[in-house]
Amino acid sequence: MAKARDRHAGDTVVIKKYANRRLYNTATSSYITLDQLARIVKDGTDFVVQDAKSGEDITRAVLTQIIVEEDSKGANLLPISFLKQLIGFYGDSMQTFVPRYLELSMESLAKNQEQVRDMVSRTFDQMFPAPTDAVDGMVRNNMAMMRRTMEMFYPEADQPPADRAPDQDEDIRALQERIDSLQNQLDRISRSKS
Repeated sequence: MAKARDRHAGDTVVIKKYANRRLYNTATSSYITLDQLARIVKDGTDFVVQDAKSGEDITRAVLTQIIVEEDSKGANLLPISFLKQLIGFYGDSMQTFVPRYLELSMESLAKNQEQVRDMVSRTFDQMFPAPTDAVDGMVRNNMAMMRRTMEMFYPEADQPPADRAPDQDEDIRALQERIDSLQNQLDRISRSKS
């Protein structure tokens, strides 16, 4: 009965974080480390992290902490240019669209990861030319998806509607320039791999 109280609907495990920075897994009634929580993430277990005192949902902060910890161990997954661009979206009018776009991109990558792994194993002796092309292709598809999303919300980006503020037009132009810049970088990378 106690375990049922400490789970959200759908068997979401509740992890409580105490002031001493310790994490407590209510499903197993044991303290866990960030490394163990990272394994829970990789296992696909649904969980939420709550501040033990206030009950506030701090899942995002703890997941970010795991990323920082992994990065400090040398597992640099997020390129500096990506992090800079991501930071650039904070406070931008596109900020509300970025999380969903990134979520869709990661879902697409997760769906294709087995294909990518197969390509990597088949081409290992050839210094990975096919996976690089495949990853570039996925990035290009994601960029095209972002453009389609932009067109959906701003179908006439070149002709600003009368009710749209001038600073929105500037934000759209800046975003388009960022997208074009990323596309150019991908093109250069693809040409250099050939």
